[in-house]
Amino acid sequence: MEKVHKPKKVFVQGPISPDFVAKSIASHQSKTGIGAHAIFLGQIRADQKEGGVVTGIDYTAYEEMAEQAFHDIREAAFARFELTCMHIYHSLGLVPTGEISLFVFVSSPHRRAAFEASEYIVEEIKAKVPIFGKELTGDSGHVWKENT
Repeated sequence: MEKVHKPKKVFVQGPISPDFVAKSIASHQSKTGIGAHAIFLGQIRADQKEGGVVTGIDYTAYEEMAEQAFHDIREAAFARFELTCMHIYHSLGLVPTGEISLFVFVSSPHRRAAFEASEYIVEEIKAKVPIFGKELTGDSGHVWKENT
């Protein structure tokens, strides 16, 4: 019988900080059955668009539907790959260029499963989760404030 995992909250407001990523990694050091971690970080690019350079993305989602889709993706990944644990975080709201908006962290006893599961999860998120990103450009009147 396959283990069913309880749904986890995925959304975070604004960018995902490098400190949050580092703490997530450090919290797994005591899990000595893990032999590999695969991490995917989605970062906002400063693409050149017709309206100017992208300065950030404003993310919205149908949250209840999105949380269910994330849960379904997690369950499918656990069924398909030999995983010890998995964490998925996605931003909502404004995320400036250079900042992280998606963090997928997969742990497994072996590297191949971690690599393959990470790619599978990211592709499934892109294909199935109702998250919408509105690109903001230099001409859209929004000025980003630097973190100090």
